Amino acid sequence: MAKYLEVVVNRPLFQSFTYMNAKATEGESLFGRRVDITFGNCRERGFVISESDALPENLGYDPRKIKAIRRAIDKSPVFTEETVALARWLSEYYICSLGEALSVMVPGGKRESDFCGLGFGDMDGLSVGESELSEEQRTAVDGIMGGEEGIMHYLYGPTGTGKTEVFLRAAEKALALGKGVIYLVPEIALTQQVIEAVAARFGQAAAVLHSALTPSQRLSEWNRILSGEARIVVGARSAVFAPVPKLGLIIIDEEHDGSYKSGSAPRYHARQVAMHRCISAGIPLVMGSATPSVEAWKLMDDGKIRRHVLTRRLAGGAMPEIRCIDMSKEDGRQGSISAELQSEIEATLAEKRQAILFLNRRGFSHYFRCNSCGYEMKCRNCSVSMTLHRKEKRLRCHYCGWSVPQPQKCPECGSLDIGYSGFGTEFIENEVRAKFPAARIIRLDTDSISPKELPAAIDGFRRGEWDIMLGTQMVAKGLNFPNLKLVGVVQADTGLHMPDFRAAERTFALITQVAGRAGRFFPDGKVLVQTYNPTALPIACATRGMTEQFYEEEIETREMTGFPPFSRMAQLVFRSKSEETSARMADEGGSLLGEILDSMRRAEGIPEEAKKAMEMTEILGPSECPLAKISENYRNQIILRGPSIAVIREMARRLLLGYRIPGNAYIECDIDPASVL
Repeated sequence: MAKYLEVVVNRPLFQSFTYMNAKATEGESLFGRRVDITFGNCRERGFVISESDALPENLGYDPRKIKAIRRAIDKSPVFTEETVALARWLSEYYICSLGEALSVMVPGGKRESDFCGLGFGDMDGLSVGESELSEEQRTAVDGIMGGEEGIMHYLYGPTGTGKTEVFLRAAEKALALGKGVIYLVPEIALTQQVIEAVAARFGQAAAVLHSALTPSQRLSEWNRILSGEARIVVGARSAVFAPVPKLGLIIIDEEHDGSYKSGSAPRYHARQVAMHRCISAGIPLVMGSATPSVEAWKLMDDGKIRRHVLTRRLAGGAMPEIRCIDMSKEDGRQGSISAELQSEIEATLAEKRQAILFLNRRGFSHYFRCNSCGYEMKCRNCSVSMTLHRKEKRLRCHYCGWSVPQPQKCPECGSLDIGYSGFGTEFIENEVRAKFPAARIIRLDTDSISPKELPAAIDGFRRGEWDIMLGTQMVAKGLNFPNLKLVGVVQADTGLHMPDFRAAERTFALITQVAGRAGRFFPDGKVLVQTYNPTALPIACATRGMTEQFYEEEIETREMTGFPPFSRMAQLVFRSKSEETSARMADEGGSLLGEILDSMRRAEGIPEEAKKAMEMTEILGPSECPLAKISENYRNQIILRGPSIAVIREMARRLLLGYRIPGNAYIECDIDPASVL
């Protein structure tokens, strides 16, 4: 009959709290359950991480002030000792509270719904011989499941070479050994085909975890996993925390994808969490992509990740013909679609085949500009240009959502000589409809379609209900269309000049991934890439199929500039609604970090390797963030860079604990940032 409970809450508080279970009964345990508590003057949800009949040592206050819980939310535990251990690691690695870590891991539903597996069939759906494996595939499966304990693997090959089937066969082998499997996909709406494949293969043994589920549905799936009813979990980023009993394998599909990195605290990367779980349990981790991250490629080259290569497209297709179109030589009156791309679209439609047009920018045009005074309209809350949405007749910020009516004259000087530069998916849609009036056209971006509508729209294109699909990165990955012949990348340069060290990597991956949609079933696929920079490394390599050369040169550049994978990093963003406060915090934070690093270097008994790492650690900044203002918050940053993530984390941890943050201001800490914008 445990009377005292150790409880943590979802707040940035690096401590636990003692509560009383006034209604404790013999044999009852509340460990692993969520409880409804009074926290200060607020009602809060807490997580019970331990319990005891005795008062905690060093309580620090009168035991009579210990509050009783209001009630237990769960009838049975929703997390285990293993979950708590993983949360403690997450808390330490990403410098967040234990309550914040548990909150991102455990579903938020108050009660279970009768939801079960999105309509999966029964266990009879498990089949071992879904299709014949190629020799390359068979070798990969055997290498993954028959290799040394705890070895990490990478399944590398162009799109359409059968990576999904290798993942499913490896999962089958793990299940046959009585083990559980976690299968991660980047964005659930874009990988419906993977979900369907898992559902068809594993039936009721499969569970799905993703953001489209209600909290109650998510809790139902979570409890199916805990009970062992569901032994393979497929889901997006947070599914990496699934409490799978006897976990035997983790799969990360499209490992390079940026959506595996959380954009809010705790800012974890699912790949890092998966590596930790697999190393701790001594089980295989298998990742896969046609465009591995630069870090993964370097680890493969160094032999720290075992590479398995697939080279042959299996559905009767071939790698598409890729051509680069230099837009600087085009007639400016042609619009966003070059003469060559227009001709190829016409030929594709004449053959009753389909085309995809890709542009990584929403809206009608990029920015408003006055030709008289040079004024550019930027968001009042963010330091970014506003984008015109012609149907709404409004300029909108894609960071905070603020919008204004489309101006008829310059707000600065009153001139009528105004214009718009650049173009987005809405602009292209209008142009395409004008040039191909008989074509059935669908636009996919977050302005035109909701996540719930996306699977049906993609399925409609697959069934041939649309002739041309155009959109943003939604159309660039994870999709498989039998009748697709032509892919057009309208402007390949969009992200190339972003002030971020991963800009080249992202550009190469996007072009390669969207090009991979073509030619998967027929050997006549074509890809046309429009660009103003045809000689830029990522564009030239992506269009010419020079994958190894891109990675070699990009790794060489990263080594010269000192960026990952040749260093580890942390980004500290100081933000406030006051520009002066943000800048002052960053200055004070920089001074404090310098003192912290000096004191760490002077400490006695430091191993030589750690001392060397400290000497090589840099404090870059403070400086304005490239996006200096977002959602009315001014942003300044400091980058910590060095060879040891342990040194960097300790510096960041001491800063966060030792710096008194002014009211209405924040410090965001991002360990291993995916971007420094």
